[in-house]
Amino acid sequence: MTGTAPRPHRRSTLLRATTVVAAAVPLCTAGWLGWRALDHSGPAGATAAASAPASATAPASTRPGAADPAAAPLTPPVAPPPSADAPTGEAPTPSAPTGTATTAAPTGTAGTAANGLAGRTVVLDPGHNPGNFSHTAEINRQVDIGNARKECDTTGTETNAGYTEAEYTLDVSRRARAILAARGATVVLVQDGDRPWGPCIDERARSGADAHADAAVSVHADGGPASGSGFHVIMPGRVVAGKADNSAIVEPSHRLGLLLRDQFHTATGEPYADYTADQGLDTRSDLGGLNLSAVPKVFIECGNMRNSTDAKRMTDPQWRQQAAQGIADALTAFLTTR
Repeated sequence: MTGTAPRPHRRSTLLRATTVVAAAVPLCTAGWLGWRALDHSGPAGATAAASAPASATAPASTRPGAADPAAAPLTPPVAPPPSADAPTGEAPTPSAPTGTATTAAPTGTAGTAANGLAGRTVVLDPGHNPGNFSHTAEINRQVDIGNARKECDTTGTETNAGYTEAEYTLDVSRRARAILAARGATVVLVQDGDRPWGPCIDERARSGADAHADAAVSVHADGGPASGSGFHVIMPGRVVAGKADNSAIVEPSHRLGLLLRDQFHTATGEPYADYTADQGLDTRSDLGGLNLSAVPKVFIECGNMRNSTDAKRMTDPQWRQQAAQGIADALTAFLTTR
């Protein structure tokens, strides 16, 4: 070979290598620190994790305190202490959610609480008796009513289809008894289908005093003209004659009569009688059950059985329940507002 090869420029090559390494070292150092921070495994990572917001460090489902629908609570929730106003042993009443309507407890006679009539005694007098038809001699006997003498009792009326007044009055009286008893009253029926006939009108009048009753209502149905309809209440006129002196009961009986008219109308929707009385009220002094009574007492003619519209009402058990409700509500109002 002819001549020698030139020597490479080693100095310039070394300089360039040194420059590259010097530039790479800071970058690597920064990368290592960043990785440590992300790994949270060193002091720098702990500081970064402490200062970073939770949303930047972990998903919502794994954050401390986040609810996990699939996980059961470790301990049951602690119930709040009972209200100081709640009676011992009773849970406090929860408040209604905002925007939720609440219904107040009913007021008035229909909403009377159980035992609201505790200590009160009521006499219900179901007019006539289903057995009277078989005991005409007994019921035709005359009795003294103070200002006159009248038959012991009568058979009463009936619908054209044969539904009797005695059946109607006994059914309604039993229904009213159940309502009043549920309110705490002691209820006495003058007859409960347990007598072959009667009793006579003077015995019916005495039943209020015998029971030490606070009030009495005699339940009837009328046998008026077929063209007439509606109900009416009969109140006592003052009678001081012979064995009768009802002076003390006239005023409270009139108050009971007004309540009975209004409550019966409200409960049944039936109009006042259009063939007798005035605005559903009548005052009479010829009825032994009122002349001889020693406690406030009224009669109610719940409708006219000879009228087809009234008869349809009175043979309907649901309507009879409404009639009983009206009677019970009137007695309740009378006994709770005295």
